[in-house]
Amino acid sequence: MRVAKKTDGQNFQAEIRDLQRTVIELRSELERRQMMIDDAVQAAKRDSALEIAQLKATIGELRNELERLGIQRDHEVQKALASRQDELTQLKKHIESLRAKLEGLLSEKDAAVQAVHVSYTGEIQQLRAMAGKLREELESSRAERENAVHKVGMQTKNEITQLHETIQAMRLEMERLKA
Repeated sequence: MRVAKKTDGQNFQAEIRDLQRTVIELRSELERRQMMIDDAVQAAKRDSALEIAQLKATIGELRNELERLGIQRDHEVQKALASRQDELTQLKKHIESLRAKLEGLLSEKDAAVQAVHVSYTGEIQQLRAMAGKLREELESSRAERENAVHKVGMQTKNEITQLHETIQAMRLEMERLKA
């Protein structure tokens, strides 16, 4: 039995050594894995830091681009406003010029209308005077015609009366000749 004990003790010691070796190997494996995890964490931190730095740089570039675009837009707006202001100023000048021309034309038109009015007023007065003269001539012509018609009528009446008298005298003479 002693042999068995020794064997059992030897087995037990061998088992302990195996276990110790296993523990050492596991510890080594654990340390190796811990180092790999630490390396992976460090690499992830570096990658994150790089990515964050790249994102910050991208954000900075985008912010700069946005500011450039804002400045460019403001410049274009100012340029458009200045252009509009120039255009408005030119339009105002053109309107003033047209207004002055219109006022000139209106004053010329008023002067022309006044001249035509004066001219027509003179012509109207002449026509009225002429119409008065023609009326007077017409009335005197009518009076002369009526006098002439009355005179002719009187002469005709006298002639008719003489013809009646002559006819009467001839009848009497015919009756006397017949009798």
